[in-house]
Amino acid sequence: MEYTSGATSWQKVLRRAAAGLLPRRPRQRRPGWSIGVPLIAAAAGLLFTTSATTADGTALREDRRPQLNQLIEDRREQVAASERRAATLRGEVEQRTDTLAGSDAPIKDQQERAQGSLQAAGFTALGGPGVTVELNDAPQLDRTQSDASNDDLVVHQADVQAVVNALWAGGAEAMSIMNVRVLTTSAVRCVGNTLLLHGRVYSPPFKIVAIGDPAALQQALASSEGVRLFKDAVDDYQLGYEETASTVRVPAFEDSTALRSAKVLK
Repeated sequence: MEYTSGATSWQKVLRRAAAGLLPRRPRQRRPGWSIGVPLIAAAAGLLFTTSATTADGTALREDRRPQLNQLIEDRREQVAASERRAATLRGEVEQRTDTLAGSDAPIKDQQERAQGSLQAAGFTALGGPGVTVELNDAPQLDRTQSDASNDDLVVHQADVQAVVNALWAGGAEAMSIMNVRVLTTSAVRCVGNTLLLHGRVYSPPFKIVAIGDPAALQQALASSEGVRLFKDAVDDYQLGYEETASTVRVPAFEDSTALRSAKVLK
């Protein structure tokens, strides 16, 4: 009887549910959702406005590499024009100094003193026996046959610095990189696979020339840990390394000699 009664009562419940006569549960309000919708809409509107302002009527996905290349070329032309202007002004200063030195003894004495230091300071071109080192990127290897990364295939700042430091350690009397005279204040930096030296950008291969005893310079290169590591990469990834001993020439330093900071040695 209990089973039958229970079954009968469940049948009644099912029939009432089918007829839609069961009481409905009260719907719970979600105050967080009602607040979040306006905030999301406001954020979306701000995002759309920012995108429209940034695009300024252009497509955000538009390839702007041609514009960037043109900007770089314009800046190079401006730098070249500034260098020509600076060379002209230096020539005028030297001419007026020579004129004053003819009638002013103190100026003449200082001029002669400066002339005696030009070679040591790197402001005269020099030639003589020396060594030339050329570093170059590797060819693009087949990625399906090699596990080399992009960093493995390019010359890095540390590679150029290793060669320069080894040549100085080997007794180099004068040096140039990419036919630009290197001084004690010169900084060698690489941006990607390009070399930045005295405000100019150079692409590989990077040519380094040093005047000095060729045997001593080559011995210093062979003893350098950094150069040895680069030569190992030459064997592994086909990077370029050429080293030759011959009569070489390095140009005079022609850039600005202004110092941003200096410290008196005690």
